[in-house]
Amino acid sequence: MATPLIQLLTIVLYLAAGALLARRLWRAAEDGAGPALHVPLILAGGAAILHAAVVYRQLWSGGELNLGLTTAASLMALAIVVLYLLLALFKPFENLGIVVLPVAAATVVAAWGWPGHPVGLPPVSGLLLTHLIIAFLAYSLLALAVVQALLLLWQERRLHHRHPGRLLRALPPLQTMEDFLFRLVGAGFLLLTLTLASGTLFAEALFQRPLVINHHILLSLTGWVIFGILLLGHWRYGWRGRHAVHWTLGGFALLLLGYFGTKFVLEVLLGR
Repeated sequence: MATPLIQLLTIVLYLAAGALLARRLWRAAEDGAGPALHVPLILAGGAAILHAAVVYRQLWSGGELNLGLTTAASLMALAIVVLYLLLALFKPFENLGIVVLPVAAATVVAAWGWPGHPVGLPPVSGLLLTHLIIAFLAYSLLALAVVQALLLLWQERRLHHRHPGRLLRALPPLQTMEDFLFRLVGAGFLLLTLTLASGTLFAEALFQRPLVINHHILLSLTGWVIFGILLLGHWRYGWRGRHAVHWTLGGFALLLLGYFGTKFVLEVLLGR
């Protein structure tokens, strides 16, 4: 099957799965019994398999590992979808897919329409691959935490104004939503810690050059500190609700600026 056809089918399956999840949530809000969950999850799983085939070809274009801006975004979206599918099998948080799946489709479109200039990395080693896998898993977990935080913020505002509505009644209780948010943040923070520690201690072995303190490092470290303060505040002072949401959004915004913001400046604005 030609790559453009695979990309198009991936996009269609992601959007179809997201639409079915939205319909399921709406139906559950109306009569308390939405359509079966397995259909959209199967469609999303099929899209993820096709997405993996597309990303693999993009990653190894030109015979070297290419992590350009849109390719890296597509790879991260794939990791987020895979984690989402695993979580949806064990936790009642399939509603995250309403946001996750259309965003994944958008990254496929972006990598298809704007492949950009290849950005190569040093020769791939087991250490480098391990570092990259942990890094992408950390970003993916924290990205899911952001989606959960936004959903939690909407849920809390509706309850605060005493206008729950039908959709709100279809979501898990607020306490359950908050607990899941902190589990995502905790797991993402642990992997982010391993990423930053390995990148600092083994910089020369990973990237074949000494560690250089730049915008990417500083913004990533600041984001890590923010997530650490959030988890400490939750453990020590019981921070919850909007406090947790705002710190989650702020920490992830810094991580995005540190990685994708730097890539955008180098590849798009400076053309490197």
